[in-house]
Amino acid sequence: MNLALDYSGFKTLVLAVVLPPAPLLLLAAWGGWRLRRGRRFGGALLALALTGVWLSGTEAAGELLSRVVGQPALLPPSQVDALRGRQDGAVLVLGAGVRRLAPEFGGGAPTRLTAERLAYGVWLARRSGWPLGFTGGIGWTAGQLRQPEAVIVARVAAEDYRLPLRWAEASSRDTRENAAHTLPMLAAAGVKEVILVTHETHMRRALRAFEAEAAPLGLRVLPAPVGLREDALSSFDDWCPSVDGFERVRYIAYEALAWWAGR
Repeated sequence: MNLALDYSGFKTLVLAVVLPPAPLLLLAAWGGWRLRRGRRFGGALLALALTGVWLSGTEAAGELLSRVVGQPALLPPSQVDALRGRQDGAVLVLGAGVRRLAPEFGGGAPTRLTAERLAYGVWLARRSGWPLGFTGGIGWTAGQLRQPEAVIVARVAAEDYRLPLRWAEASSRDTRENAAHTLPMLAAAGVKEVILVTHETHMRRALRAFEAEAAPLGLRVLPAPVGLREDALSSFDDWCPSVDGFERVRYIAYEALAWWAGR
């Protein structure tokens, strides 16, 4: 077994254990065990765990966690309009995975996160007049892929959006490699400013990687987060579990771990 597969399996196992809901289920099991044996705080631990399980599936918890870790500012459309006419910029979309085979399309297709980023990247490119690029290869845990993300997304951009990619970086496996492999290519093409498109949850980590690579090249990085919520706290539905809420909380937890690990 090669190193990539070893790392992939280890990463998958670790994430399964540390990301919600596994820690909360373990806490519930511990609380239940203590409660059954008549030990102190068993009921409190069980109640805390069950409350955590509920909240970990809500949009409200995701919004609060996003604000705690640092939510990036919106890129106003007026600021994008002001870029029109400049010839030294590029819009760069970061990949977030693809499906190897989507039967309804007869081939590979972007995941929901990648599709959201691509849609916003296309909108930014058309509004600013800047060329569009994409970065994403075969990630560490995506060994089942036969084509890099960039190859699949390039086809979608050209066929579905009628906006061919100017750059398609297909060798990177993570965020740091996205930056290291793409920015020198953009700098060599005369680009001075890059609009960086990724989800608001991922932006802090992406900026850390891209700004470190951009500084020696004389590039400026302009964050363009996608996935911001106008309001995810005031509605009753925001405090009820949902698929979107669970995915957002889990994504934030993943990004916090990746930030701490320096990935």
